[in-house]
Amino acid sequence: MIEIKIIKHKKDAFLDLLLLADEQESMIDKYLQRGELFALFDAGDLKSVCVVTHESDGVCELKNIATYEKWQHKGYAGKLLNHIFSHFKNDYSTMLVGTGDIPWIIQFYQKHGFIISHRIKNFFTENYDTPMYDGGVQLVDMVYLKRDLVQ
Repeated sequence: MIEIKIIKHKKDAFLDLLLLADEQESMIDKYLQRGELFALFDAGDLKSVCVVTHESDGVCELKNIATYEKWQHKGYAGKLLNHIFSHFKNDYSTMLVGTGDIPWIIQFYQKHGFIISHRIKNFFTENYDTPMYDGGVQLVDMVYLKRDLVQ
């Protein structure tokens, strides 16, 4: 049975999972305490988490979404996304998400209703202490996608 909880205290306890999606702890520290942390459990076991922050009137941002590797490609991240879309639809009109320029990640977000919005050149090379890679590809630019929450 799937259960999604909002975590209000001891958010750092989920750091191991958050680090799967954002490899630099100092970057996670910038949004974890100000964001809302959601944790998805299946049969009592933690599978996936995400953090959403308030950015401006009508706009929130998905800062991190991660699923333990052995549970990836089983629909947990999609279930978590659908939950947060519903949760925030009365508070925000738009959700943003920034990610590396990796086709399969962008396709994942597009499958869930996001469209490409804009790009921040050299974000990863200028903001992370060490080069970041995904599937052997170095992350350079941040690609932002957006989704209307009011459908």
